[in-house]
Amino acid sequence: MQHWDAKKTKEFLVDLLLDIAGSFMFGIGFYTFAEKGNFAPGGVTGIALLIREFFPMLPLGMLSFAINIPIILVCWPILGKKYMFRSLRTLLLVTFVMDGVLSHFPVYSGDPLLASLFTGMFAGIGLGLIYMRGSNTGGSDFVVAAVKKKNPHLSFGQVTMAMDAVIIFLGWPVFGKVDSVLYGLISCIAYSLVMDKIMYGVGSGKLVIAITNDGKRCADAISDAVGRGATIVAATGSYTGAAREMVYCACSNSEVFRVRHAINEVAPDSMLMVCEASDLYGEGFNEGDKLLG
Repeated sequence: MQHWDAKKTKEFLVDLLLDIAGSFMFGIGFYTFAEKGNFAPGGVTGIALLIREFFPMLPLGMLSFAINIPIILVCWPILGKKYMFRSLRTLLLVTFVMDGVLSHFPVYSGDPLLASLFTGMFAGIGLGLIYMRGSNTGGSDFVVAAVKKKNPHLSFGQVTMAMDAVIIFLGWPVFGKVDSVLYGLISCIAYSLVMDKIMYGVGSGKLVIAITNDGKRCADAISDAVGRGATIVAATGSYTGAAREMVYCACSNSEVFRVRHAINEVAPDSMLMVCEASDLYGEGFNEGDKLLG
């Protein structure tokens, strides 16, 4: 007899909750704002929007699902059952939200620029919530994941951008104006930025790395300037063989200038590197996501 697993039940409920929330956000982006915007933001839903320009009687959600069927059949052996079943659940939810819920509400038919921005914002939130739990909305995501699995040296971003670019540029002949391409690009950029913030957190910052002869003074200067701690690591120059010290300091975007200035004040001959940190956790930063853990 199997015992009830509270942890697995919690994970399933969180997965389902975020799937539903993400599906609604994604559906609002594409159905409510892109439907009458005369642009295609990319992906299979973008292809469905292009087809609906010629066959407006076809429901957007079911059309997207139909396009996904051959993609699912091809990618199933490559990506595995667990990933595909989870993604299929998300795809069904998105289809139901678009055709069963949002179709009963009015769509936005105002300024195309606003439509492209809000398409990107809502779709980005939706995709971020969905990707966070290891699922996706099917279509080009399946293709990209399969290509990446077969060719791990390829960049995920490059494959996605290439596919989206083709779909976005098809908006020009389909909708009959170059503005369709521009609005499609705007929405694509917007949802990429929003999705990154959702997935990697709004607590992004910088990692300042200093190669110096006086790590302790640099660390003290950083502490005095912004109240941040630093990590000092022994280092050796590969060319000179000289002993140096490497000082690491994670800080917020607003603090990076003061950290650089503090190091330059006490050790002006230091080599400085400022790197992006997509998210920062721990003391002085985010304490971690309790809901998603």
